[in-house]
Amino acid sequence: MDETIRVELETMRAEHRRLDDEIAALSSEGITDQLEIARLKRRKLLLKDQIQLFINQHTPDIIA
Repeated sequence: MDETIRVELETMRAEHRRLDDEIAALSSEGITDQLEIARLKRRKLLLKDQIQLFINQHTPDIIA
């Protein structure tokens, strides 16, 4: 994998982990903003789909 691709992929994965941590932190607080948590969860799912699409686009097809 090209270094630029690897860095971009790791950046997206780091953002995904950050969102996960932020969701967990908000959920553990006594007073939670359900709207904010829902927004973060949607962003996290979208990012997960983008990561998978990115991987698929940069993985060569193997003809067996």
